[in-house]
Amino acid sequence: MAQRLATVRARVAGACRAAGRPLDAVQVLLASKTMTADAVRAALHADAEARAAGSGTAPVLLGENRVQELVAKAPVLADLAPRWHVIGPLQSNKVNAALRWAAAVESVADEDLARRLSDRVAGRAEPLDVWVQVNVSGEPTKHGTTPEDAVDVAVGVAALPGLRLAGLMTVGARSPDAAVVRAGYRLLAGLRDAVVASGAPGTTQARGLSMGMSGDLELAVAEGATVVRVGTAVFGARPTPTSTAAA
Repeated sequence: MAQRLATVRARVAGACRAAGRPLDAVQVLLASKTMTADAVRAALHADAEARAAGSGTAPVLLGENRVQELVAKAPVLADLAPRWHVIGPLQSNKVNAALRWAAAVESVADEDLARRLSDRVAGRAEPLDVWVQVNVSGEPTKHGTTPEDAVDVAVGVAALPGLRLAGLMTVGARSPDAAVVRAGYRLLAGLRDAVVASGAPGTTQARGLSMGMSGDLELAVAEGATVVRVGTAVFGARPTPTSTAAA
């Protein structure tokens, strides 16, 4: 686990160097779907040990696609105080359960869900970080708002109380053509720039780009990713899930 995490860190650092970006420009999020709490704990310990040894990297983030997995793992790992992100589609009836543990939701694709989140976090000391998910490839199996609507959705989210628009998120195109994948990431970066340039309330600091996974993180970093979501590159092959219920 420690070696795999170190390899991912080295890949990110190498991609930052190649793009002329600071080595601390990109955070690593561990996508822990179907992984046991013990496996996640091992990854968190490996990360902590690397940082104690002087890696100079920020702590990894944790991401869950399914709320039922989040609420099962988060209490067991609470002693390590990880920062959890929801990275899969979030059903309205699971918002309350998710918000007991999540510091961020990366999969907001419409203002209806954003308003529900805003209502639920009223009175919290810290705002909830929200990322607007955009389907840059147009693939019907992908979650997210359209590129044409992304700026309007993001501006609407930024205006809601209790929410802090962190940026935009996408799942890259499922294509063997690196140019196609990279073009999607470039599109997301352009949409982010348009959101920030809008001058609308709450958009000035929304510079985050959550994009890139185990197989294509270098392409994403080259196009400006600030968070890359990796799972198998650190945890190894995923076990077969026992449930396919949506989050």
